[in-house]
Amino acid sequence: MEPLKSTERPPALVTRRLAFALWAVLTVPASAQNAGTTNRMICTDAMALVKDRGAVFLDTGGQTYRRFVRDRSFCELTEIADLQFVPTRDNPECPIGYRCREPGYGDWDWQ
Repeated sequence: MEPLKSTERPPALVTRRLAFALWAVLTVPASAQNAGTTNRMICTDAMALVKDRGAVFLDTGGQTYRRFVRDRSFCELTEIADLQFVPTRDNPECPIGYRCREPGYGDWDWQ
């Protein structure tokens, strides 16, 4: 067996990296997957979906996907959670959950 050149990698290392990449792709969290269109759901089902999964991407119409969360614990440390209303099959303003966003200057009580 010939010694490996400095640019060649041992087959076991390549196999491990390939296996890790495959594992990473297959274990994408459910919160990062599209769960459906809010226009086709009834309000209680849409709210339950966000509540059950904690965080989910939903189509809100017009090929617009937004991330909705159950509560602020699904946001980054520096973000706040704003209550969001989306159109559903039975309610044009369904309070589906929250949207994480960075606070702006007007969000602080300066008095």
